[in-house]
Amino acid sequence: MHNVRCKWVRLTAPHLKVPRQLNRVHCTPQQARAGLAESAARCAEMLAEALGGCKDEGRVEKFLRDGWARPWPVGVEMLCYMLAHEAHHRGQVCMLAHQLGFPLPIAVTSGIWNWEKLWKECGWPGGPGCDC
Repeated sequence: MHNVRCKWVRLTAPHLKVPRQLNRVHCTPQQARAGLAESAARCAEMLAEALGGCKDEGRVEKFLRDGWARPWPVGVEMLCYMLAHEAHHRGQVCMLAHQLGFPLPIAVTSGIWNWEKLWKECGWPGGPGCDC
């Protein structure tokens, strides 16, 4: 997921600092954690520019998800694609862990879908629509 995020940033918002890709074979859990945090921050910056108010404010004008794919206009479609892509891979991780005999604890599998808690952990007190 980190490497794909890096590609999205590199193609869509090259003016942002593109994180270094991770080696899938030799990456440690600590490197993966740090990489995912960095790529998440760059994607958040990219989305803020893409979805922020008037067109003159943001430098992101098209979403390029891959070199072969046609560019999309920025907007809700871009955000939904990114969320769906990551949700797909979260599902794969849960399924593979289960198939390999290491099912994830209920607290983990239900926690990845607890958006209200995740929003609060990220500093957004009430989530979408909240004026607090």
